[in-house]
Amino acid sequence: MSQHPIIALVNDRDVKQAKGFRIAAEKLTGASLEADYQTEVSNAPNRAAEDLTYLNVRVGRKAKQRQNNRDEKHLSEAIARAAAAERAVAGSGLTLEMPTGETLTIVDHCVPIKTTAADKEKGDADPNAGVEDIPLLAVIGEDRAAVCVLKFLAPDATRSGAGDTPLRLFLQGLAHAAAVDANRGPLSAEIAEATGKTIGQEAPAIIIAASPRYWELCRKREAQKGAGWIRELERIAREIGESIGTEVFYVGLSTDATPTAPALDDSSDSEAKVGWEYDDEGAKLSGDISIDKAWETGAGKLKPKPKPKKVDPADAIIEADLSRPVRIYGIRESYEPGDRISHKNLGEGVVQGVVGRGKIAVLFGEDKKLLIHERP
Repeated sequence: MSQHPIIALVNDRDVKQAKGFRIAAEKLTGASLEADYQTEVSNAPNRAAEDLTYLNVRVGRKAKQRQNNRDEKHLSEAIARAAAAERAVAGSGLTLEMPTGETLTIVDHCVPIKTTAADKEKGDADPNAGVEDIPLLAVIGEDRAAVCVLKFLAPDATRSGAGDTPLRLFLQGLAHAAAVDANRGPLSAEIAEATGKTIGQEAPAIIIAASPRYWELCRKREAQKGAGWIRELERIAREIGESIGTEVFYVGLSTDATPTAPALDDSSDSEAKVGWEYDDEGAKLSGDISIDKAWETGAGKLKPKPKPKKVDPADAIIEADLSRPVRIYGIRESYEPGDRISHKNLGEGVVQGVVGRGKIAVLFGEDKKLLIHERP
């Protein structure tokens, strides 16, 4: 059994499928996720115990251009660089305004949680197995830690990456939040030193920040125009708010998407509209960024199915019963729906039904007439 049940869910086939993630979301509850969350907290790697730090840990080469499947990493780097530059000048760092009106102070990007590379021979028994760096670490409001999971799509994108469903992004954020919870003490000390902000005891907030184009495509590919899966994600957010105490924010992250970064398609000389560029230090923002709601209020409410239109019995058409012979109309005769009658002036008609006492409705062609019957 995995030491990281939420990370296992992140990699679940149904969670990653565009057509199946809503059904997978329906199976998740606040209670089940709370149990998994506590397991994640208990089994999270402890860098502090190994005398390892969390912030400003950089490994590998600095990016010089766009790379496949690296947009989110480069964007988070560019945001963190802007935050560090702002802190160096003003001391407060880069702050963004959330749709709720709260401030979001960016702390660092690619924050490591693992103590070392995962040991393949140990498999799931290794606490480092499957654990990923936190894309963006921030403080929401005055004293609440927040983890940000990013998903970037250019404004002209026609599809999102394989497996990047909203449910998977949420579960990634939940796993990151558990890791922050597990390492709250040493992380809080480093955050305070870097930003001057003291982190409280609340569970970390989770922010799923994706390009508006991503949310738009998600809603287009679902049969119910997004209402079904939005409803489930909002339900899960409410339930873990009650069980775990965390808050979940689904937001649209917009960049000034001016053509600055080279396109990934080598056959094209055009530049991609991404909102960041590259220098000797890596990726950096080329314009402003902003945060808005991922979807409008009430988007998760399913529209009720239209009620079937009531048909007035008087308007219903009764077909002729061909097993009965045509009868000459007479006011003293008795007729039933489906009877065929022959009227000397109106021609042949079909009795539609009894209308009141001693009257019948008869359809002659397209005209309905009232005639007398059963007269004594």
